[in-house]
Amino acid sequence: MNRTTLSLIAGTAALAAVTGFAALNPPDAVGADTAKAAAQQPVERTSLLCPAPSTSDIADTSYTSFTPVTKGTGSSGKAELLSATQESADGTGSAKSDGKDAKAGGKSDSKDGKSDGKKAAKPVLTPKEPGTPAVGDTSGGDSPGLLGTAEGKFAPGWTVQETTQVAVGSGRGLLGVSCTPPDTEFWFPGVSTLADRTDYLHMTNPDDSAAVVDIGLYGKDGVLESTVADGITVQPHSSEPILLSTLTGEKQDGLTVHVTVRSGRIGAAVQALDDKLGGDWLAAAADPADSLVMPGIPKDATDVSLVVFTPGDADADLKVRLASPSGLITPAGHETLHVKSRMTTTLDLADVTRGEAGSLVLTPTGQSVPVVAALRVVRGKGSAQETAFIPATSPVGTRATAADNSAKGTTLSLTAPQGTAQVKVTASAGSDGGTAQSKTYTIKSGTTQDVELPVPSGLKGTYALTVEPVSGGPVYAARMLAVTKEDVSGFTVQTLPDDRGTVAVPEADQDLSVLQQ
Repeated sequence: MNRTTLSLIAGTAALAAVTGFAALNPPDAVGADTAKAAAQQPVERTSLLCPAPSTSDIADTSYTSFTPVTKGTGSSGKAELLSATQESADGTGSAKSDGKDAKAGGKSDSKDGKSDGKKAAKPVLTPKEPGTPAVGDTSGGDSPGLLGTAEGKFAPGWTVQETTQVAVGSGRGLLGVSCTPPDTEFWFPGVSTLADRTDYLHMTNPDDSAAVVDIGLYGKDGVLESTVADGITVQPHSSEPILLSTLTGEKQDGLTVHVTVRSGRIGAAVQALDDKLGGDWLAAAADPADSLVMPGIPKDATDVSLVVFTPGDADADLKVRLASPSGLITPAGHETLHVKSRMTTTLDLADVTRGEAGSLVLTPTGQSVPVVAALRVVRGKGSAQETAFIPATSPVGTRATAADNSAKGTTLSLTAPQGTAQVKVTASAGSDGGTAQSKTYTIKSGTTQDVELPVPSGLKGTYALTVEPVSGGPVYAARMLAVTKEDVSGFTVQTLPDDRGTVAVPEADQDLSVLQQ
């Protein structure tokens, strides 16, 4: 038999097999409506990356993990948070060692006495059950970036909060960040290369191969020249801090940083430290869009600065409004904002909230032009000033989660810019004891409310908050933590987008048309 005959026989057999399968599972009649909505199913695996918390010897850092109880999950699973350069104690973690222990620098040996280049690591924390927070801590300035993985019942909505307190020095105060999944593109409006600011871009690579990253900086006149910002390599299972002022000779405030990954993927966040105004983490802003919301401006904010960047070829004209407890209002003298193409614009809004809760809402005045944006917020006066950042964020979606809350010092802001919404808020059991409690709130259209939180009965330790829209328009949320330590007041704000607890899984049917040419 020649090759053509063999190919014909093989193709006929394959078609018969497919046809036989289709006969056992016949498709719907021709012309019938076979479209079916995709089902929302719990995710089965979640990865999170936490940046190295601080270089200060007096820094105290806590990590808090929480997974909401989610219907449809199985009874098995695990979650753990490890140094990005180490692997789990059972050898199944996705992080691998570089042959050195993170603290002692010692080499590991295999059972036969030979070095295998790996070091089993004790997790920073290991959650026991969904619905109850797990906590861990570290101190000093040599703590590494962390890689977290959650599987099975721990994966849907898994959230990890990194919170650091620094009593003195540049960036003193409270610094907080939600650990994020790896990605390939990030926007950071609001960084600075001025002498009194020390801004580090932290990049963590969770994978087995190196990631190649390009960093673009954009100021008030456009792109800043740099000879070292392209083709930066982040080694496998490592965390790299890049001092942004070393990438350019220009000294400007209110810059936008654009991080793109040529190959691989990373987690990224900016640590912004000010000599006089404290510091905090600047998380990545939401993807460019023509309308943006920055929720949760503290009611006692003494200075608020808006930073906006337009990545496209067209200028943007934006309407600036504040969603207050009574509705949408226009800040006096700041009705609109013009942003030139590929340039960063800063708007000083001073004490725009004037003692009331607020969220900033940007919408186009005419032509829709995508922009990215963030707020720098200052509380306090004189030597007691402290800083936090609020990037534009996406709505809560199905559910959002915030870990590391205490009985005092937690504020939850909810905003419904487009229509009245009902929202259910649940305070979980405490990390050391307590019973979960829930409340439902109505947020009127165009308003922001600092809601009176439910607190777990018999609370011991920290607790988590879950926010679930019940009905109405989209809801945006932010959580503020405020503490005082050694007479130094600090605060940090985290926005609460959807916690990615579920994913749409379409139902598939057989389709013999794939065999037609």
